[in-house]
Amino acid sequence: MNEIRLNKAMATLGICSRRTADEFISKGMVSVNNIQIKELGTKVKQKDIITVNGTRYVLKNKPEPSVWIYNKPAGLITTHKDTRGRDTVFDAVRDIIGERIISVGRLDINSEGLLLLTNSSKFAHQAERSNWERHYKIRAFGTFPENFIQQLSKGIIIDGIYYSPISVSKLKVSDKSKNNWFLCILKEGKNREIRKIFEHFGLKVNRLIRIKYGQYELGNLAVGHIAKVKNFIEK
Repeated sequence: MNEIRLNKAMATLGICSRRTADEFISKGMVSVNNIQIKELGTKVKQKDIITVNGTRYVLKNKPEPSVWIYNKPAGLITTHKDTRGRDTVFDAVRDIIGERIISVGRLDINSEGLLLLTNSSKFAHQAERSNWERHYKIRAFGTFPENFIQQLSKGIIIDGIYYSPISVSKLKVSDKSKNNWFLCILKEGKNREIRKIFEHFGLKVNRLIRIKYGQYELGNLAVGHIAKVKNFIEK
């Protein structure tokens, strides 16, 4: 590893953003190899020890780009830090992966299933802006509307927001409990999109499980387990 600016190194290590790093450095909160640093242009190299607020980090070579599939259970939020102290996805996998990672998109706290995790910001950026299909198994409670599937196949406007066409098919319908299972396929991921659309038709989603994202599938991966994608090549 060649020498790089200290603020970039701090961002690479997942400590904070470059801007915040500059603030920390200016305030004398950062040291390198036990020497306090205040010069913003300071450069560091491999194996240098960076200390921020008493926490030590060792600058190492950048790991190879990798992707993991995580079967997220309900009850975890997809964020690195939560002001309310709730359990996060990254808390759950930290000891398993052992390096700084980010998620490709999100699943809300009550949603389950396939969540892509990666150490490549390039891959995450490309995947989130792709038109990859997202497949979801949905269980919803309520009376099944006759024109529900047809309307969603054409796209719909709800509260002034346009939602692109969604492919919906029935997996299981139970007239007794009014809990119906559907397979939904969409190419965009607006905030709580599926829940809002189903609610618009009087259906309350009580299970939402993502089973596929582009070429990546959940398969038989157990809930709470994680698997590294084999032969991943960053493009």
